[in-house]
Amino acid sequence: MTERVDQVLLAAPRGFCAGVEMAIKALAWMVTSFDGPIYCYHEIVHNQRVVRQFEELGVVFVDSISEVPEGRPIMLSAHGSAPEVVTQARERGGFVVDAVCPLVTKVHHEVKVRAGKGYSIVYIGHEGHEEAVGTMAVAPESVHRVESLEEVAALPAFETPVALLAQTTLSHRDWAQVAEATQARFPDMWMPGHSDLCFATTNRQSALMQIADRCDAIIVIGSANSSNTVALEKLARSAGCKAVYRINAPEELPVGLSGVVGVTAGASAPEELVEAVLERLNPLNGVEEVRITEEEEYFPPPRNLRELLGAVDQLGRFGLGGDPTIQVNSGDRELSASSVLASLA
Repeated sequence: MTERVDQVLLAAPRGFCAGVEMAIKALAWMVTSFDGPIYCYHEIVHNQRVVRQFEELGVVFVDSISEVPEGRPIMLSAHGSAPEVVTQARERGGFVVDAVCPLVTKVHHEVKVRAGKGYSIVYIGHEGHEEAVGTMAVAPESVHRVESLEEVAALPAFETPVALLAQTTLSHRDWAQVAEATQARFPDMWMPGHSDLCFATTNRQSALMQIADRCDAIIVIGSANSSNTVALEKLARSAGCKAVYRINAPEELPVGLSGVVGVTAGASAPEELVEAVLERLNPLNGVEEVRITEEEEYFPPPRNLRELLGAVDQLGRFGLGGDPTIQVNSGDRELSASSVLASLA
């Protein structure tokens, strides 16, 4: 049990972004609409707690579409999938929902368009990250991934026009440094009118910076394979805070925290984890939420899932083997992913 701290500064926005909200609700609605198991290509989002909860509900996470029995429902994760994976899923699955974040879809579209116009694409992204892998697969012969100044320096002298695109969940600081180096090498390169970086990722980083210089320690809630969570951890350290801890759950809080503690959460971390961390910290002088902006973005579920839900609701949820006692209003944009998950627990 950790000692009581003096005060908690709670960054806002934090936690689930619009894309994660959409993906989690979509998978939850598939669970209520079909007899299990439901198969999901890769983790629906990068959070241990969320993935474990879906596994308990009968969702099977796979790394290859070939692992899915023919005719079973398949969901493709929020990080985006390679075109050939989408094709394989549609050929093999009985019902396929692509829960890719619309912001990732935008980058996929730009890759396809620029490659089609003969550009060489410099893509800033983490090696092996699911979003980067899926994006590069859109036009593998045209995309050159980089994530360091050394990799930018090693790029060839392209004879084609050059375009710059990026993984949406990067730290703005990491992106800016590599982008500036790339532009120095290719002064005439094309860039999108708006940054590829996710607004939610940027908002969470800005909110953290708003509190960092007031904190004796900072707690970042989220999983190690969450790129935006790791970016928050790195940002807190670069801001000069010596005591920075990334945790998956309140049980991982270090003993002996004191003074003012900042708390934030990556875009895949549910708010109930934040509440549990605050309860465990139990600050003597309470919690001050420091909010820099309101996020009102809403991404609706994929169209084929909305159509299915409408049909299932009309049939009283009997036709596909779902549980008619579970009521989920998929049309309510105010319904949170956390509340949907709680209704299934």
